This record gives sequence, structure tokens and C-alpha cells, in this order.
Amino acid sequence: MRKRSLRMLLVAVACVSFCASGSAAERLSGDGLKQEISGKEVFLATPFGGEFPLNYHANGVVDGSGKAVGLGKFMQPNDSGSWWVDGENLCQKWKSWYNGKPFCFTIEKLAPGKIAWTRDDGLKGTARVSD
Repeated sequence: MRKRSLRMLLVAVACVSFCASGSAAERLSGDGLKQEISGKEVFLATPFGGEFPLNYHANGVVDGSGKAVGLGKFMQPNDSGSWWVDGENLCQKWKSWYNGKPFCFTIEKLAPGKIAWTRDDGLKGTARVSD
């Protein structure tokens, strides 16, 4: 009986330690989403270890440059467009990237200055957010 009590205690301690050390992601929407993104520079993590910077201006303009990650080999390296919040989604439409097709994303705040995004076509990634 004593072994069973000790085992239960160890499981409880492990659970409390795990639950305390792990932080749940906070899904952003509406004003919280605007506050997290508006006027900020968002650095999308790339599969090759670099970052792709996007500037979300407070006036609803977004611009980006793919020069640092070699995007110019595949498409126009710089573009701008518009961004807006639609309920729980951050949406954007570029002038030339993606042929001007609008995309929307759900955004989860992982930690201060760190977000996870999921595009409406299922593509996912993480990003660093800077003032």
C-alpha cells in the first residue's frame, strides 16, 4: 500500500511540475489581435533558419521584403498590401504576392513576442513579434 501511495504522489508532483512549467497558447482575436500586430514588425521563421520580416503598419498597410531569405529567385522580393482583423482572423492581401489572393490566419500567442499562426489553407508556422 505504501508503494502505491508513493507512486500516486510522484505522478501528482510530475503533473503539477509539467502543468506549471508549460504555458498554454492564447488564441488572439479582435482588439487583442490588433494590439499584438498593429504597428509591429513580425519575423516569420523560415524552414532554413532565417526570418522573413513583415511590417504591419497601424494604418492597415503591410509590407515585406524577402531579399534576406533569397525570395527574389522565386518571385518579386518586395511587396505591400493591406491587412485587417476579421473576428478571430488576421487577414492580408498583397498587391502581387500570391497573385493578390487574400489569406486569413488564426494567431496564438505562445509567449511575449512569440506567436504561432495557421493560414486558412492549413499552412502553419511561428514568428517573432517586435516593436
